[in-house]
Amino acid sequence: MSVHPGTLSTGCLEDDLAALFAPAVSVVVTDPSAEHDAPFNDENAAVARANDKRRREFRAGRAAARQAMQEMGLPAVAIPAGEDRAPVWPDDVTGSITHNDTLCIAVIAERRNVPGIGVDIEEATPLDPDLFPEVCTLPERAWLSLQSEETRGLLAKLIFSAKECAYKCQFPLSGTFLEFHDLEITADLETGQFEATFTRPVPGFDRGARLYGRYVVAQGQIITAITAEQHPTLAAQRRRVSYW
Repeated sequence: MSVHPGTLSTGCLEDDLAALFAPAVSVVVTDPSAEHDAPFNDENAAVARANDKRRREFRAGRAAARQAMQEMGLPAVAIPAGEDRAPVWPDDVTGSITHNDTLCIAVIAERRNVPGIGVDIEEATPLDPDLFPEVCTLPERAWLSLQSEETRGLLAKLIFSAKECAYKCQFPLSGTFLEFHDLEITADLETGQFEATFTRPVPGFDRGARLYGRYVVAQGQIITAITAEQHPTLAAQRRRVSYW
């Protein structure tokens, strides 16, 4: 896996993250343990029954998203949550938010340029082997079996994160809830790229259609990123990354 050495400042991390996305995407990182402005009125319902930790994470995510909007010259507006808990973006905006205990990331773009976008952050710790069958397809597990034992769990966590990222990217386009085995990840460990291939058709994507992403390992985190093409292809494309 591509590993960024050393301890990174937030600013350097933002540089790493910006490199994962097209120039049209605004990327902002916030600290969920810090104080942020209260949610807008239209957002309060999303955390009305949440505990303090969830409220802090929610505020940090919305603060990051609004800052990203402002950096693009867009108005900082309310971002309520839908019934599925996903952010409801303004009609002209596409975005994605992810967080853990120490970092919150928001990525924003104008929908006319970027129809779908996804970002995910996971701790760079091994995935529990008991979860491999639930998360990974048979080809993915075959690939993992060829990796060294000391890296296998971390690579499985990369697959998990890449699927979470791809799900976030495709959902506004397909409106479809996916299971882990509905996507298959092929990773290029030398270049920090991956492909997410649909193993079944959903609206907007045929079986075999692909989303192309990038990843970075920094500050003990795995961060995955996908920017959908302007016109998502419905046809299966030639595989550009090989397992072998």
